[in-house]
Amino acid sequence: MDHFHFISFIFLLVNVSFAGNVHAALLPAQTYWKSVFPNTPMPKSLQILLNPSPSSENKIILAEMVHSNTKVIDFLGIYSHYQINPSSNTKPQKSDKDAEADGKAIFFLENQLRPGRTLKVNEIFKTRNKASFLPRQIAESIPFSSRKFPEIFKYFSLEPKSNEASLIKETIRNCEIPDMKGEQRYCATSLESLIDWTVSKLGKNIQVLSNNVEKETENRVFAIAGEAKKVGETEMVCHKLKYAYAVFLCHSIEKTTAYTVPLVSADGSTKAKILAICHKDTSAWSPDHIAFQILKVKPGTVPICHFLTKETLVWVPK
Repeated sequence: MDHFHFISFIFLLVNVSFAGNVHAALLPAQTYWKSVFPNTPMPKSLQILLNPSPSSENKIILAEMVHSNTKVIDFLGIYSHYQINPSSNTKPQKSDKDAEADGKAIFFLENQLRPGRTLKVNEIFKTRNKASFLPRQIAESIPFSSRKFPEIFKYFSLEPKSNEASLIKETIRNCEIPDMKGEQRYCATSLESLIDWTVSKLGKNIQVLSNNVEKETENRVFAIAGEAKKVGETEMVCHKLKYAYAVFLCHSIEKTTAYTVPLVSADGSTKAKILAICHKDTSAWSPDHIAFQILKVKPGTVPICHFLTKETLVWVPK
């Protein structure tokens, strides 16, 4: 049995075990979580990433991501392309009015984080990346390097010039971008590696936060319903990248503050709590970054803030 079929066979066993014995035994990642955080239940935002998809669905997952990435500036995935690095050039085309409108909803100045401010949340509550984590043993057996593109395409049965292959290239190259000044970054390809990295930087007395809406809703206009709560000035922000299985780019940037922001829908029927990050020092960012164009400010002059999307995780000290 060759390597590819062996790994596929193991992955099949994981799926069968999960489907037939979900209450009888913990998945490896759940066991690892309990060993690191014995007194803290795994939050729902991580549990939902542990439902293994059959390996045959990898191409379908990738195709869905390609289909969703139609805008010139994909603000839900603002951290899933080369745009992850605030020093990169993300200037939109003038014709891309929808993308720029989304940007105006996501980027803002810190003094705008006040009760009563209205915002559109089209991109904040959407789930557009259904990829789940692989067990660490499997994830680490699959190449994840720009030097291994041919092997990766073969593993996922992708044509090298396909859109799906291009997405694979973007994500891996994004993970290989060097840290910018004041930043620490790491791409986690399993929940276990995500835990290890975060604990190595923040210690074990931490919690993971994500956007939360109390119920599914068609409402897309919300207002800030109260004071934003500061939850950390030492945090690790993990952005879910577009890949065949769950990959998170985690990074911490000096001089940033994380907030939780209470929201209520325009008709008052739905409450939510979302995350926002404010960057106090943007002097190292490119003058062409989309945030400066939208907010009409220059690098290093004022804090730049942005809301986080549904699939972003923020680890902060308790």
